[in-house]
Amino acid sequence: MEATLPKLDLDTIPQTNATGYPAEFAGPVQGRWYRRLAPASGISDFGFSHVTLEPGAWSAQRHWHEGEDEFVVMLAGEAVLVDDAGETRMLPGDIAAFAKGDGNGHVLQNRGDAPCIYVAVGRPSASDCHYPDIDMHLPAGQGFQRKDGSSF
Repeated sequence: MEATLPKLDLDTIPQTNATGYPAEFAGPVQGRWYRRLAPASGISDFGFSHVTLEPGAWSAQRHWHEGEDEFVVMLAGEAVLVDDAGETRMLPGDIAAFAKGDGNGHVLQNRGDAPCIYVAVGRPSASDCHYPDIDMHLPAGQGFQRKDGSSF
């Protein structure tokens, strides 16, 4: 008999806009609300979140991971994907994938006047995360630092 996972009830999964970013870089993500779905579902091989970006909000600071593959699936609304290639409009049903170690910094920005919703999937790793546009770096297993290694 094949096992099935239950339907997740989003209303029962806590939603937060918490960030670990230093205060000087936290502003753009204050309108990012997310629910971590993997813990609620019992899935442990990868992480996935249901994310709502309010108008003006960003998914993150533009970044890339040395050791984490990521992808997003747009569900509702519109966002702009900003990466090294420029800007790409993302609409419901669109998918963007970010291979680990490719050095292509990426961010989703909601520049519209309505919320946008997407699912983000990745596998958190203990590898470095790079932020090409700002003086911030996240070394493996450590907290956020400036690119010269000094702390915030």
